[in-house]
Amino acid sequence: MRKTKIDPSALLLAAIVLLLAGGILFTVFALRSDTIEEALSGDRVINTLFIIEKDGKPLSAYVLMYYPATKRAAIFDIPGDLGLIIQRINRVDRIDTLYESQRITGYKNEVAGLLGVEVNFSVVIKEADLGKVVDLLEGVDIFIPSPVEIFGEDALVLFPSGVVRLDGDKAQLYITYELPGEDRDVAAFRRQRFFLGLLKRLGEMNEVLKNPQVDPIYQSLLVFNMNRHTRLHLFDELTGIDTDRTNIQSVGGNIREVSGQTLLFPYYDGNLIKEIVRQSLGSLTRQVEGSLSERIFTVEVLNGTPTNGLAGRTAELLRGFGYDVISIGNADRTDYDRTEIIDRSGYQDVVKTFGDIIRCGNIHPDAPLRDTEPDVPDFEIRADFTLIIGRDFDGRYVSGG
Repeated sequence: MRKTKIDPSALLLAAIVLLLAGGILFTVFALRSDTIEEALSGDRVINTLFIIEKDGKPLSAYVLMYYPATKRAAIFDIPGDLGLIIQRINRVDRIDTLYESQRITGYKNEVAGLLGVEVNFSVVIKEADLGKVVDLLEGVDIFIPSPVEIFGEDALVLFPSGVVRLDGDKAQLYITYELPGEDRDVAAFRRQRFFLGLLKRLGEMNEVLKNPQVDPIYQSLLVFNMNRHTRLHLFDELTGIDTDRTNIQSVGGNIREVSGQTLLFPYYDGNLIKEIVRQSLGSLTRQVEGSLSERIFTVEVLNGTPTNGLAGRTAELLRGFGYDVISIGNADRTDYDRTEIIDRSGYQDVVKTFGDIIRCGNIHPDAPLRDTEPDVPDFEIRADFTLIIGRDFDGRYVSGG
C-alpha cells in the first residue's frame, strides 16, 4: 500500500492561516469587548434601542440615552411611520420598512443616523411575550388620567382612572387598544407612559431578575444584542434612572401623503431632531450642583407679529427641546421688530441655552421666580421664560440674533 506524503510546506501554510484567522477573531472580540466596556465605563452616554414588536414590526421604539456619571437620561420615541429617503431600497418609505424581526441591524442603523448618535445596544420584546415579562415583574404601575370603557363586539376594554398596576394581560391590552377616531399622538403618549412604567419596574426588580432561577426565564422572553455579562452590567447601570423625572420626546414632523401612504417627515429634513439630541446630550453630561439639573423650565410663548399660528408652532418646537410650554397667546401688540426673551429663572447659562435654540440673544432679566417670598401667595402663574416673537423670527431662527 502506497503512503501519501504530506508536504511540510502545506502544513506550515495551514498553520499560518489558522493562526491568522484566530488572531483576527480574537482582535474583533477584544475590540467589541473594549467598546462595550467603554460604553459602560461611565465616561460616555449609553444609547439603547428598546423595541416592542407586534406582527413583525415595531409597535413602539425608543432610544434611551443614559449618562452614568450624572445618572440622567433622555428618551426619544421613533414613530414607525416616519418618512425617510431609504438608500437601501432607493425610495421614500416608512422607517419600519427596514425592520426585520430576526435581524434588526438595518433598522437600528437608520435610527442611529436619524438621531445622529451611535446606538450601542438593543432590547426587543415581542408583543406575544410582553404579558409574560410584565407578570415576571409582578405588574407595571401606570397612571391613567381618565377611565377607559370600550364595549365592542370583539373586545371589552375597561381601565379605571388613577394609578393602576397592570398585570400581563392588561398590559398587552393597554398598549394595543385603539379608541374610535383617536389621535395618533394620544395613542403614542399612552405607550410612552407604559414604557416609562416598564423601565421603572425593570429597575425595581433588577436584583430579582438576576436570581439564577428567574434569569433563564427572563433571558428567554427578550432578545438582546449582548451577552449575559454585558446585559447584567447594562441593567445595573439603568437602575439609576429616575423615571419620574425623565420625559420622552417624540420625533416630530409634517404629515404628508406619498404613494398612498400617510408619512411623518421630520422637521427641517431631520436636522431639527439631531439638534434636539445634541442639546439633550449636553444636558445629560453637564455637571450641575443641586437640583437644577433635574428641573424642567417653563415657557410662555407670545406672538408679537400678524402671522397667525406662529406661537403654536414655536411652542411645539420648544417642547421638542424638553421645555414645558405652559401658555400660548398673543403679545400686547403685533409690531414687534425683534424677538425677545424675558428671563425670570435667574440662571444666565440656562437662559442662554434657551435662546440658542432659536438664535436669540435679545434677553431681558426680570425678577427671578426663586426670589418670591414663600409665605406670600402668588396667584399669577409666571413662566421661567417669556418668549415674545418678533418679525425677525422665521419660524425656526431669529435673523441677526
